[in-house]
Amino acid sequence: MNNPMQDKLLHAYDTMAERLHDALERAEKLAIPTIDENLKSAQEKAVELGEISREEANKVAGYLKRDLEDVSAYLQETQQEFSEWLSFESSLVEGKVGELINSVADKTKLQWDKISLDALKSQLYHSGEVTGPGTLECVVCEQTLNFKKTGHIPPCPKCHKTEFKRHSKKAK
Repeated sequence: MNNPMQDKLLHAYDTMAERLHDALERAEKLAIPTIDENLKSAQEKAVELGEISREEANKVAGYLKRDLEDVSAYLQETQQEFSEWLSFESSLVEGKVGELINSVADKTKLQWDKISLDALKSQLYHSGEVTGPGTLECVVCEQTLNFKKTGHIPPCPKCHKTEFKRHSKKAK
């Protein structure tokens, strides 16, 4: 039941997240370039190594940036804990993606101040897209989907609709 194309994008998301995480760790010791610059570098590396096409790299980088912006905006706005954003215990998050998001969560004052929080609040996630760890909520029936690792967003198991928003325990 595994789709090689979907598996390729999941792997690309995790690999790009790992490169971004490593670059941010190195950057802290230097002049701290922007997250956008480091994400672009991770994206270029994936294309350069032939792991994915430029179009796929743009798509995966967009997914990764969306998730990082989402956690950063939530934490800045609410001053809540990372586990509140996830809607489950953060220790359940697997791999480098979890480390990256935890890293961003620890530095909520990163370069996202230029991004409108209102725009992020209304950002929709769609079936077929890739997302990192966290909880999504169906915009139609409010069914939640928990992602403990990188995964493709399926249609809602309850109503079969395809649009979701981020969900947190404190969102209600």
